[in-house]
Amino acid sequence: MSAVVLTLPGWQGSGPTHWQTRWESCHACSRVEQRDWMHPDLDEWIATLQAALVRQAKPVVLAAHSLGCALVAHWAARSPDTHRIRGALLVAPPDVERESAPQEVRGFAPLPMQRLPFPSLLVASTSDPYCGFLRAALLATCWGAEFINAGNAGHINADSDLADWPYGWELLARWL
Repeated sequence: MSAVVLTLPGWQGSGPTHWQTRWESCHACSRVEQRDWMHPDLDEWIATLQAALVRQAKPVVLAAHSLGCALVAHWAARSPDTHRIRGALLVAPPDVERESAPQEVRGFAPLPMQRLPFPSLLVASTSDPYCGFLRAALLATCWGAEFINAGNAGHINADSDLADWPYGWELLARWL
């Protein structure tokens, strides 16, 4: 690969049957390992992503899921190193501003609404319980991301029964 793929799981991490974990095994992606998946701290998560990024010698492609998408938006709004990102796959972003958002993720609100300074794709489901489809489309527009409708796929996680999610890898591979 001419780029390094960093996976960015969301709140509670990604378990053994999640597509991110499976990509780490079958595509040699590297996880950005947060200290505390259960009690996310925005500043700490940004610092951890920044530290992982500066260790990379090659350009980086981000594969973010759920709260990992919010992390990308916040990191991009603060980091001087956004030029190192070749592209970002943003899958099932959560609406951390919604009234029913868990307390643990509310520290990521408000979401930055400016254009990301690198190419990105936002994949959203019509049946995601953590973000309405129209809200996801708005995030894609604000972030300047190409919007992909995943159909009725829930939160596009292990419960969605995607296995290795070859379609997602095909989307990401455009930056490899």
